[in-house]
Amino acid sequence: MKNLNLAKTSLLAMALVFAGYFIGNSHWKALKNNRKVTVKGLAKKEVNANLAVWPMVITLTNNSLGDLKTNLDNQKKAVENFFLSKGFSDNEIAIENTNITDAQADLYGNNRQKNFRYLAKTEVTLRTSDLKKIKEAQKEVINLVAKGVIINSKNTWRPIEFIFTDLNTIKPQMIEEATKKAKEVAEKFAKDSNSSVGKIKNAQQGLFTINDRDVNTPDIKIVRVVTTVTYFLKD
Repeated sequence: MKNLNLAKTSLLAMALVFAGYFIGNSHWKALKNNRKVTVKGLAKKEVNANLAVWPMVITLTNNSLGDLKTNLDNQKKAVENFFLSKGFSDNEIAIENTNITDAQADLYGNNRQKNFRYLAKTEVTLRTSDLKKIKEAQKEVINLVAKGVIINSKNTWRPIEFIFTDLNTIKPQMIEEATKKAKEVAEKFAKDSNSSVGKIKNAQQGLFTINDRDVNTPDIKIVRVVTTVTYFLKD
């Protein structure tokens, strides 16, 4: 009976040893097969803007509403004619609604300190894809001021906004390039660790950003995108 119990104990011990071996071996294989590396790939492309928007603000004051309207109409027409004379079409010129403020109706203002009763503001906006032409027009806008046209840029620091609108045409190529760069980084890491790159576990595409190349060339843009990819590693 004693020998029988001893045999049972030995068999149980051996079973536990083998079970521990198989469990440990399976766990080691799982860890080995689950090795991975996460890398980032950057794609960057320089492009030319293909749209320019130039908003001009006309601001006038007068004590006579009739005179104010006449002066405003004359100045709007002068700006419109200036753009037309530079070769732009009517479809590229937009004249916004006029906003008129009556100082006497301003309940919260100090009317006694104002030398005028009415203030009028309106915008004339040029929107074009001809960047060369709009740059030439910008150099000659001083001629409007010389004629007594009172205009201000909506953005004094950057009067003309240059925009790149063809992002969708370069997206596939840039995503492919960013993914390729990410794999190159993963392969370098794998080589240094005596491994090789396996399949992709997951990938995330970052947002595309479009920025000016520098402050002096706002019409030239830098498009960037970063792709994050996780690869499995194998021996």
